[in-house]
Amino acid sequence: MSEVMLSKVRKLLAQAEDPACTPAESAAFMAKATELIARYGVDRALLAAREPATDPVGDRVVEVVAPYARDKAGLLAAVADPLRCRCVRRRQGTGFAMHLFGFASDLERVELLFTSLLVQAAHGLAGASVPAGEHPAAFRRSWLAGFAHTVADRLRAAEADAVAGAGAPSTALVLADRSDRVQRRLAEVYPRLRTAPPRRLAGTGFGSGVAAGRRAHLDGTSVTGRGAVARGIGR
Repeated sequence: MSEVMLSKVRKLLAQAEDPACTPAESAAFMAKATELIARYGVDRALLAAREPATDPVGDRVVEVVAPYARDKAGLLAAVADPLRCRCVRRRQGTGFAMHLFGFASDLERVELLFTSLLVQAAHGLAGASVPAGEHPAAFRRSWLAGFAHTVADRLRAAEADAVAGAGAPSTALVLADRSDRVQRRLAEVYPRLRTAPPRRLAGTGFGSGVAAGRRAHLDGTSVTGRGAVARGIGR
């Protein structure tokens, strides 16, 4: 991501965190930061349609470690899917190796956002009160599920707005073609891939996680490199 884009996003983040801001003003600054991230993805896609070498299809592996490795993996998938990436979860020790497939610019966006959201989730969980009599791990897993669910909804909405704002009738076709190419690349590597069954969570933290997901900063300013290891959420 360009330094100009990162500079704009950092300024919006600083404004959003200013104690003098009202909640409405802070939300507006964060919405703008999210819009910039989404617009960047569309701009890179349209550029690559004209110059394919600028944004090739690729893959990378993100290690997701315990504790709550499956829940962190779910958050990564919730970020990847709206940004037109696909991921395969592979067991690795007590955690997972998440094999991501996508165009280079989209993989970059996924890793930036995931790292930022992982830290925010850790902070949110630290401040969340576990109801009396409920097992802390069950509450935290359901909390993380609610957080991931809301983050995915927000990212889909931002991406849809960016497509609508592009003003080119061919934009949707370009993005659909990119999604198809990513899916074909995944199928080449994993021709016998199976879909995991849905989880059943017993905790009552889903609603609190949803609320935290609505407050989360989707600006991606926490920077990580390739081959990141997802940590940050304690027991």
